[in-house]
Amino acid sequence: MFFSLKIALASLRAHKLRAVLAMLGVFLGTLALMGVQHVSQSMVRKAELEVEKLGPGLFIARSGQVRFRRGGEIGVSPGARNFTLADARALMAGVPSVLAGAPFVEQTISLRSGNRKVPAQLVATLPAYTGVRSISPDIGRFFTEREVEERAMVVVLGRAIAERLFGSPQAAVGRQVLYFRAGLRVIGVMEPKGRDLGGTDQDEQVFMPLSTYLRRAANQDWISGVYLQLAQGADVELATQSAATILRQRHSLGPGQADDFSLLTARETMRLQQQALDLVQTLGLISSSVSFAVGGLGILSIMVLLVRQRRVEIGIRRALGARRRDIIRQFLFEAGLMSALGGAAGVVAALALVTVVYRLGDFPYIYDPALVLGSLAGSGLLGLAAGSYPARQAAAIEILDVLRG
Repeated sequence: MFFSLKIALASLRAHKLRAVLAMLGVFLGTLALMGVQHVSQSMVRKAELEVEKLGPGLFIARSGQVRFRRGGEIGVSPGARNFTLADARALMAGVPSVLAGAPFVEQTISLRSGNRKVPAQLVATLPAYTGVRSISPDIGRFFTEREVEERAMVVVLGRAIAERLFGSPQAAVGRQVLYFRAGLRVIGVMEPKGRDLGGTDQDEQVFMPLSTYLRRAANQDWISGVYLQLAQGADVELATQSAATILRQRHSLGPGQADDFSLLTARETMRLQQQALDLVQTLGLISSSVSFAVGGLGILSIMVLLVRQRRVEIGIRRALGARRRDIIRQFLFEAGLMSALGGAAGVVAALALVTVVYRLGDFPYIYDPALVLGSLAGSGLLGLAAGSYPARQAAAIEILDVLRG
């Protein structure tokens, strides 16, 4: 074995450029396979953690049709402006197993404090929002039912917004921010939450009483939708059917007309996101398969050239007593080593790359030992398969032909 390894390394050193080009395809295939699969597994795990955090009872009814953008983020097409508070109340009263509900309006706004101006995602809602969405203030408090009734000019900031406007969350409470020319008193800063299932950064959100926004800020009657909390063990299918029936009747939609609303649960959102990730995984598998095939052909061509160039070496070894199976074993070993080195380099590069992605994207750190071992074993087997034909060619060389030459 040591002698075979020594010969194989000498051969690689003698043909460095050819060896690198042959290993490049295996390297890229392993990199693509490892990278895509690890990142996809991490994104799925992050979605599962978000579902656990939100609770399986979250049910969302909102205006417009939900679509998934590249990367799994949720986009909402412009919906009819006929989703009202009355619709939300009808859902809260008519959908089975509803424990609580929080109507909401989402809008992109700008807030200002002194010379600092930042964009933010406004969520105008009711105090029940904190229970339905499993979120609470870290500093200060959320607004109360009385403040909703009084249309109070108060606001609760997401942590990132508080830091950008005031330098620290502690400095924000009690201060004032300007929304257009209206002053809003900061009464709380939310706990850090990161991105939700739809890709929205919850630390970039600000919260305002729904009545304040509808009557004093925007003067509108329509809302974006309602979050409902279902009881544990509730029949989600029945809830979805009931909600669809209620909204279609209230919006006067006929049998042939498409819904002007979307109904989602946290589990359903994760399933739709998984469908988007499945496409990414499939494309990753295709690209890695193509790279592996190119790598295998590269190793095959290099080994065929090496057989032709090493006819004298093969003939002398045969003349000194080497058997055909020894020659076959030598060339299979060299092809497997070349492919395994490319695969190992791809694994190392992929693990380094996904670690950077995990850190930048705030994803769970997931490393799959089975995938690592499978990639290493697969690259080695690819080399053995690619080297089998050249190895048989080398073993078929006749001693007398070489000596005559």
